[in-house]
Amino acid sequence: MLKRFLPYYKPYRGLLALDLACALGLGLADLVFPAATRRVVDVIVPAGDMAGLARFGLLLVALYAVRAGLEFILGYYGHVLGVNIQHDLRRDIFRHLHTLDTRFFDDTKTGQIMSRIVGDLFDLAEISHHLPEDLIMAGVRLVGSLVVMLAIDWRLALVVFAIVPVQVAFSSSFRARFKRAFRRNKETMAVINEHIEESVSGVRVVRAFGNEGFEGARFDEGNATFRASRIESVFHIGVFNTGVSFLSNLGLVIVLVAGGYAAWRGAVSVGAYVAFALYVARFFQPIEVLVRSMEQFQEGAAGFRRFLEIVDTKPTIVDSPDAIELASVRGDVEFRGVCFRYGDGLERVLERVDLRVAAGETVAIVGPSGAGKTTLCSLIPRFYDIEEGSITVDGLDVRGARIASLRQAVGLVQQDVFLFSGSVRDNIAYGRLGASDAEVEAAAEAANALEFIRSLPRGMDTMVGERGVKLSGGQKQRISIARMFLKDPPILILDEATSSLDTMSEMAIRESLERLSRDRTTFIIAHRLATIRHAARILVLTEDGIVEQGRHDDLVAAGGVYKRLYDAQVESLLVS
Repeated sequence: MLKRFLPYYKPYRGLLALDLACALGLGLADLVFPAATRRVVDVIVPAGDMAGLARFGLLLVALYAVRAGLEFILGYYGHVLGVNIQHDLRRDIFRHLHTLDTRFFDDTKTGQIMSRIVGDLFDLAEISHHLPEDLIMAGVRLVGSLVVMLAIDWRLALVVFAIVPVQVAFSSSFRARFKRAFRRNKETMAVINEHIEESVSGVRVVRAFGNEGFEGARFDEGNATFRASRIESVFHIGVFNTGVSFLSNLGLVIVLVAGGYAAWRGAVSVGAYVAFALYVARFFQPIEVLVRSMEQFQEGAAGFRRFLEIVDTKPTIVDSPDAIELASVRGDVEFRGVCFRYGDGLERVLERVDLRVAAGETVAIVGPSGAGKTTLCSLIPRFYDIEEGSITVDGLDVRGARIASLRQAVGLVQQDVFLFSGSVRDNIAYGRLGASDAEVEAAAEAANALEFIRSLPRGMDTMVGERGVKLSGGQKQRISIARMFLKDPPILILDEATSSLDTMSEMAIRESLERLSRDRTTFIIAHRLATIRHAARILVLTEDGIVEQGRHDDLVAAGGVYKRLYDAQVESLLVS
């Protein structure tokens, strides 16, 4: 795992070197004071050299001024290093997310993803600079203190050093506990984020059903689980810190007693005794830092493992080595023996589908719910890959085309319109990034959207709110159609694009959709059969594949599946 993390330091080698150099300087500076104390007590004070004492004091002031400068550099540039690494980690996971298959997002909740991008990476940013700093400073203090203590009195040094194995054994016993506890903390925090995301996104549904209390109780359950998890980890931390501190203080007590006895017998000078006691404090302090770094490392490692779980998820829908760029697409689309299921062990959604749609032709697809109408069209731009058979565009298997060029050739207008939380202009221009204002306006006019856009408070620059919440359903749909005019794809999929609109909005949008689909290969997925009764070709899709096709009147006269669907809708209208 460490090998995976170390490359993130590479772009910031200079910052890392500066950070570690300052840590080294701070570690060395902390070794000076005990040695200075020994000289003051044993030499300067007994000699009555007050001028020397003043010079020594000024030298120490200068030393600590330099130390303060090093501490600032370490505190500032160390955090800059951590922020830069966090930036790169977040960039990598975000970009990788956009390479993953649609199946990944079907199976993974948004709150879980957000937890890994935000919370986990914050912990990694902290550990990325604090851990190397702590290791350098602790190492210098530890080795330096040990060397000087051995030089002062090796017997006392060995007595102190005997406590170290006990501390190491005690600390090691907590490794597995910390690993489990921090992993559970992050998982339960992800559940809380998941509940927040769902509840906020669906706040209108929550209020419409009066289920605020239920949502509060559901959140409280997750929050209580996190609290219990956090309390457990805090308990481990408390026991760990208490044990480490006790062992360190035990070392100080041993030195106080044994060193005092040695000084009384004259084995060491009083100055050496005082200096030794100060070095013992310096010796145990880095040991405490090192063992606490294990706690910090375990927390950061738990976040990095969750980061790697996403980064190591490999997309299955990728460009083949010999994939070619689709250019000048006419729009001939053909399905040959296509079979598809959403996952192993699940029933097939599509079974042996054969279909050919000529360039520029418009076909309507109808059928009972769950028959696979949307799935069939989602296979054209390779949102999913088929299990058997082939799908070709202009004679080329879609698996042999570069994905970016294939999806650029396919446009999708859905019933559930998604708008980004920017301006109207931004959302239309999303269809072709870099489009001019004139092109954006032309697309809006073609979509019958320009009139209502001009009536908005700031026209094209009006902010639409999250998911376009400030606009009506018809307005959002027109913006999505304008976006598609700007994209100008040769193949168009209209997935029940007017099914949730009122009559007036539907008429205006149907007119713009007819204009949009002109001279394009168009697939119209329809639930209300009245909206496609004038289509030149209607396909009836069931679990057995395409079982009927033809014009509305011919299909009704045939008395098959289409006739039953049509009669059911007519009856429901009469009843209502």
